[in-house]
Amino acid sequence: MFACLFGAGLLGVRVRAALPEDHLSSETKDAVKVGMGSVATMAALVLGLLVASTKGAYDTQKSEVAQMAAKIVFLDRVLANYGSESSESRDLLRRSVGSAINRMWPDKKSSQAAQLDPSVSSGEVFFNSIQKLSPENDVQRFLKSQASQIANDIGQMRWLLFEQTETSISVTMLIVLISWLAIIFMSAGLFAPPNATVIIALMHAGRTVSIRSDLPDPRTGLAIRRGDPDFPEAHAQRLNSSRALS
Repeated sequence: MFACLFGAGLLGVRVRAALPEDHLSSETKDAVKVGMGSVATMAALVLGLLVASTKGAYDTQKSEVAQMAAKIVFLDRVLANYGSESSESRDLLRRSVGSAINRMWPDKKSSQAAQLDPSVSSGEVFFNSIQKLSPENDVQRFLKSQASQIANDIGQMRWLLFEQTETSISVTMLIVLISWLAIIFMSAGLFAPPNATVIIALMHAGRTVSIRSDLPDPRTGLAIRRGDPDFPEAHAQRLNSSRALS
């Protein structure tokens, strides 16, 4: 996007150099300003829609991750209240959650890419371990039923997060936005002041613009540039000579 906008500005500079002067009159500039004002307003609306869409998708996924984390903690407490028989299920839960975190948010030093798809095998093993529990009283039967329901909810939320990994930004709207912004930047380069046009053209050519003047060295007669180390001394000698002549 930066390359497109910067290239559009440079294109406007090049087009300005090829246009006749009567095409750059004040009336033409006013007409272009009105048109660019409309384009800028539409671009701002589209940009606002893109930002709102992305923000909404981010907030939704953030809320779902927080709910899933709360359900995992609550599930662990339910299994802990069930009794010592659920120690294997709690261990599987810890390992499954740790593996899921490493897959969804890998370490920055690791070259592994993020994998948001749930691991079916680990989820089935954990769910089967809950089903293997044999409750001995009404309390354990209630806790087992609650643990199964929470495990199902966690699995559904995990698949929901995986399905929501598609980008929420419309590619068509993004292309339209970049095109409108490129037109705006092109108009800015088209009606930029001549001095600014020269500066941008020279920057595009990879040269540094600086104001230099060659002065003759009073001692050697050779030209001295402003960037040379002997320039201050030569310039002072030139001023003294001018004052003596005057």
